[in-house]
Amino acid sequence: MCSAGRHESETVVGRSAAILGAFGAEDGALGVSELSRRTGLPKSTVHRLVRALTAHGLLDRSGSRVRLGLRLFELGQLVPLRRDLRAAALPFMADLRDATHQIVHLAVLDGPEVVYLEILRSADAPAMPSRVGGRLPAHATGVGKAMLAFSPPETVDAVIAAGLPRLSRRTIVLPRLLRRELEGIRAAGCAFDREESGDGVVCAASPVFGSDGAVVGALSISGWSTGMKLERMAPAVRTAALALSRALRAPS
Repeated sequence: MCSAGRHESETVVGRSAAILGAFGAEDGALGVSELSRRTGLPKSTVHRLVRALTAHGLLDRSGSRVRLGLRLFELGQLVPLRRDLRAAALPFMADLRDATHQIVHLAVLDGPEVVYLEILRSADAPAMPSRVGGRLPAHATGVGKAMLAFSPPETVDAVIAAGLPRLSRRTIVLPRLLRRELEGIRAAGCAFDREESGDGVVCAASPVFGSDGAVVGALSISGWSTGMKLERMAPAVRTAALALSRALRAPS
């Protein structure tokens, strides 16, 4: 492919990704005008790409609007990291939920953010706003800090360079304080979110390591600050994360 053809292809891919990424967790169907506003793309471009994405099942028509298509869900199930890590983690997550009666999260690091791969909710725990596929800044979450603490220095540098947005009054937004926090997490093997991702939300998290010894994810127990004692939950989540790490290292 000539350089002009590659550039056009990359442009189309980038614009298509912008359209798909414009949908939020609370969105149903969106119109061309709203997609144009959210992406900054001309309406004519959005209209043309929406037609192509719909033809490939990545978007579905809903009257004059479109919503994310089932094909995206099908493709998501094929992502090896999500499929393999989730499958290995589920038994440990279930045990952790049953032992603590709290909400258990499995997350991975994606750039400066965490992505939640799986959430097991307990009937005894209050509802929380987290969702599978949801994203949050890594520095503001227990799972994010647990992974950053055991990541290469350049990964931490990149997160800091991307900015440390404030999600609550307790979010760590100063690089030196974040680095100090990560040092403590490395020593303890457990990270805490003390209402840093949102008012009233707390969690205890521990890193999960793959067969090569590199951090591949994190487990956490989450709840409301009024009903969960972090120090009491820390040993349980640390034990579950270590057990999952051993399972991932075991010969297949």
